[in-house]
Amino acid sequence: MPFGQKTAEGRIVDFNSVWHEIIAKAISAVGMESLRADEEQAGGIIHKPMFERLVLCEFAVVDLTFANANVFYELGVRHAARPQTSVLIMADNVRLPFDVAMLRTLPYRLGSDGVPSHGEEDSERLAALLRECRKARAKDSPLFQLLDGITPLSVPSDKTDVFREQVGYSKRMKAELARARKSGRDAINEVRKALGEIEDVESGVAIDLLLSYRAISDWPGMIDLVSDMPEALSSTVMVQEQYAFALNRAGRGDDAERILLELIDARGPSSETLGILGRVYKDRWEVAAKSGETVRARVLLKKAIDAYRRGFEADWRDHYPGINAVTLMELSDVPDTEQARILPVVSYSVERRIAAGRPDYWDWATLLELAVLTMDRATGERALGEALTVMRESWEPRTTARNLKLIREARTKRGKDFPFASMAEDTLQSEAEKHDDQSKCQSME
Repeated sequence: MPFGQKTAEGRIVDFNSVWHEIIAKAISAVGMESLRADEEQAGGIIHKPMFERLVLCEFAVVDLTFANANVFYELGVRHAARPQTSVLIMADNVRLPFDVAMLRTLPYRLGSDGVPSHGEEDSERLAALLRECRKARAKDSPLFQLLDGITPLSVPSDKTDVFREQVGYSKRMKAELARARKSGRDAINEVRKALGEIEDVESGVAIDLLLSYRAISDWPGMIDLVSDMPEALSSTVMVQEQYAFALNRAGRGDDAERILLELIDARGPSSETLGILGRVYKDRWEVAAKSGETVRARVLLKKAIDAYRRGFEADWRDHYPGINAVTLMELSDVPDTEQARILPVVSYSVERRIAAGRPDYWDWATLLELAVLTMDRATGERALGEALTVMRESWEPRTTARNLKLIREARTKRGKDFPFASMAEDTLQSEAEKHDDQSKCQSME
């Protein structure tokens, strides 16, 4: 199934809510164990662990809503490998492509916000279908239904046993990493040491380890880990983006820029890649500005704005590059006239994300920056309070405080003052320090 919130055909679907409120509940209700691939895992690239899931899992639930290309490819692999035990679902009133329109598919109902409107009932219906599937074991693959003489894949029982052990191992290691992140670098390094050779580690665990180093701002740790990954994993878009992110934070901006430009040339523009590239130029701009290199700083600021703006144009639903673009436009010697055109679109993007449910720190932080830019204190106070309740790592509020400081300094030069901005900046810095102190205490315990 897709991940997160997606919009198509004039509709919004919050697939994470569909997972939690319908699918996972149904699987648990029939005594099965649910296994959902991680969103970060190899950046959506089909790789060995994904094929193992498709072939070795006894049952599969497939969400066909919006005819997602990855999902349809995975369904094709499943239908080619297994004659039965694939259950298809989709959002109600969705038209399926001709080739799968004849397949039995269970519709589920959504509200206007994309969240299940009858979650309990639809979960029970899916549970009933899973029970029927387990009992009947009828052929549901068109390949095996329509062609005679096709032989199902023969998988040795020991392979299935190893797969189950790997799944359990993956879950244990991810739980261990979650605990290690609270204790700091030494604890994460101990987990990495226990894993052995990274090239032999399940991809999802390797990615979680990479993100654990990022969570504690250990940029050398991220860089070293990527260098130890097998090429099939290290060359994926997601890992290359995070590698560039770490290189930039480690002071190797030139290397980060080269990797990101190569990604754009090879894979095309994306909001994530261009967002990180924008950050590379933004950091260089700050260094040049502090050094008094006025001409260089002006050029770098323009490049940062351009990268962020292109990133937002690549995917209007991703407000991260959008908010950075309008914030940096505020910092130009003469405010960029494009800001007035783009700012309402960024506002709409983040408001839709928040309205869809389960907003994270960056959703509220974006709304906070927008409120400071538009001098909307009421919205700013709400966004600040909400952001602090969902903060996960200390670097998050520090990043937002840094952006608010840049806006405040630019406004001060123009004789503008918005006292709430200073208060929000101080609050975010204080919360970041408090979070660090708590982490140190937990580490000592």
